[in-house]
Amino acid sequence: MSSWGNAVKISVFGESHGNGIGVVIDGLPSGESIDMDAVYMQMSRRAPGKDKTATPRLEKDIPEVMSGMLDGKTTGAPLCAVIRNTNTRSADYSSVLSCPRPGHADYTGYVRYNGYNDIRGGGHFSGRLTAPVVFAGAVCRQILEKHGIHIAAHIASIGNISDELFDPVKIPQELMDRLTASTFSLIDPSKEAPMRELVEECRKAQDSIGGTVECAVTGVPAGLGSPMFDGIENIISSIVFGIPAVKGIEFGAGFKAAAMRGSENNDEFYYDGTDIRTRTNNHGGILGGISSGMPIIFRAAIKPTPSISREQNTVDMQTGTNTKLVIHGRHDPCIVPRAVPAIEAAAAVALINIYRQFTV
Repeated sequence: MSSWGNAVKISVFGESHGNGIGVVIDGLPSGESIDMDAVYMQMSRRAPGKDKTATPRLEKDIPEVMSGMLDGKTTGAPLCAVIRNTNTRSADYSSVLSCPRPGHADYTGYVRYNGYNDIRGGGHFSGRLTAPVVFAGAVCRQILEKHGIHIAAHIASIGNISDELFDPVKIPQELMDRLTASTFSLIDPSKEAPMRELVEECRKAQDSIGGTVECAVTGVPAGLGSPMFDGIENIISSIVFGIPAVKGIEFGAGFKAAAMRGSENNDEFYYDGTDIRTRTNNHGGILGGISSGMPIIFRAAIKPTPSISREQNTVDMQTGTNTKLVIHGRHDPCIVPRAVPAIEAAAAVALINIYRQFTV
């Protein structure tokens, strides 16, 4: 399935080297003003070809709104946007038609779709399909912001180099605004140089490197969500895992909680004068699948880009033999910086579903 959502549903279509990619968003409220310049800014953060850490494939990623918006306002009809593919080099993939690339979905897609899957640029499995998700998120976050809900993410780590993490209790709006306007989002800007050096080192070694992205959501009122199978963690995780390269997710203290005692992990409640708050936020803003009113904080693990130019072992599915493969083409030595706006977008689509489901 390439559709996700309940109260607000997105359907993503297209392939990396097809004529275009896009998304249909169903269930948006009518009469919402959408600032397209703000949408373009978010698209630009994800777009390739603008940074040495990314693929040199240059795509403008300008969405064409086909329906659902008139005079800058949502009409209530399905909002459809198309992004044209203009800079493809499909010949780079001729060598992988029968020799699946390690770390890619070439083999599993071949088995699942009986060999009819489009392998050019990864086809429908490509990270390029995050562009329509970023468009959808850029629209949804503007609606959420009118209700006081804000989303920001940053590069938490690349390889073994880590940024500062969000203060889990209080996150300044000025910091969130700065991060959401950056193409290399960091809380501590001094980490940029060593991170870039590591990425360049991997590129020169014909290799790649992964990392983590941390995302925060503020302004979510207490009481949204449900226990067990429809909790906030469940909803956010299900769409975040739709982003290619995401291999793990944790909320609040996450896996560190496994080494804590209950007295350390429990977040004690107090009145701040008007609201009930917690002094710490190991629960990441979610208790029993339901929002507590504290910032919702999660981290996603991003795997290294599987397309590397050094020789690798694979198989030839036509001859039934083991063989070698060298991947040609233009690829990101590190996908993490461009994953940041995609993670934010996924969070925005998740949160608008949660908000509309429990408040409308």
